[in-house]
Amino acid sequence: MEPYTKPNERRVGGKRPKISHLPSAIETRTRRERQAEKQAVAAERRAIKKSARRHLQRDLLAELDESV
Repeated sequence: MEPYTKPNERRVGGKRPKISHLPSAIETRTRRERQAEKQAVAAERRAIKKSARRHLQRDLLAELDESV
């Protein structure tokens, strides 16, 4: 049960009340815009992780070559 619903009110799926942390006057982005922004942030994080892994791998291979 949703925390802000009345005791006998059970809403699930698309019928449940939307709870926003920002007033609608401030939050002007559409759902698609929010999703696109979220996906862009996730893609940027993946790119940073990939770059860090490549850098670490290069450093480890260089360290192995030095020890041989």
